[in-house]
Amino acid sequence: MTKEHVMIYTDGACDGNPGRGGYGVVLLERGSGRELSRGFRLTTNNRMELLAAIVGLEALEEPSIVTLYSDSKYLINAMNQGWAIEWKDVGWVRKDGKRVPNADLWAKLLTLIEQHEVTFEWVKGHSGIRDNERADRLSYAAIENEDLSEDEGYIERLEVEKEAPSKITEEGQPCRKCGTPVVKKTPKSKRKPHQAYYYEYYLYCPGCETRYMVEDAKRYFNQGTLFNS
Repeated sequence: MTKEHVMIYTDGACDGNPGRGGYGVVLLERGSGRELSRGFRLTTNNRMELLAAIVGLEALEEPSIVTLYSDSKYLINAMNQGWAIEWKDVGWVRKDGKRVPNADLWAKLLTLIEQHEVTFEWVKGHSGIRDNERADRLSYAAIENEDLSEDEGYIERLEVEKEAPSKITEEGQPCRKCGTPVVKKTPKSKRKPHQAYYYEYYLYCPGCETRYMVEDAKRYFNQGTLFNS
């Protein structure tokens, strides 16, 4: 029996991060479409992005060939580059001994993709892609609902999670936003007029693309650097 080809557009939103959140899903199959959405009292943007993908796959009634579109690099990179599987293989524990953020949702997602042939595709947000834009509107509309649900997984995480490092200062530390280990990068920018200092390097999260400027990497131009030699 030939498997049905299904396209799923997903998006997540959060007002505050953490704060009120929602997900939106547009599911296209057999020439028709379905829309799914839900809002939560307290959650994060990343959890809503993951939950949107989970809900979209859970809505399928039979094994399918799926193309899942999302503008979340947190989701797409973790699936396409194998990070989620690596986290599962080490028991959802990071090198610093702390639990991988959103492990409950990652575990559900990995279980679901075993039932289908899933390709994850990144799309640029707010770029005019009709069904991605629709998923975005659904996610924000869900936030405005009066009857918001509890994100039990996030509440449980708040209760057991230890306080994260106040600052990211070294390569290999977990990103404060998504938990991916940060790597050291060298800036490409040139000196600007009247610039008193520069950063010899910065720390970069390949998961969510957050940059951390490190005080120990700050160099002043009057310290005998190559810039004034």
